[in-house]
Amino acid sequence: MADAIIFGSLLYSHILPPIMAFIGIILLCSGVMDNKRNYTLAGIAIFFGAGLLPFLILPLVIGS
Repeated sequence: MADAIIFGSLLYSHILPPIMAFIGIILLCSGVMDNKRNYTLAGIAIFFGAGLLPFLILPLVIGS
């Protein structure tokens, strides 16, 4: 059980946020350069979601 908590906390604190932030920045830059508002808004949402993900998910995974 402890291994699942450690893997879950690592996944949601160190693995997914950087991947999501990178995708968000790519979408943001692509949207700005190509004048595509949908890409820009999606990039902003994914980037901020990456920043908030650990604070929303980790309390549920750890149980505190």
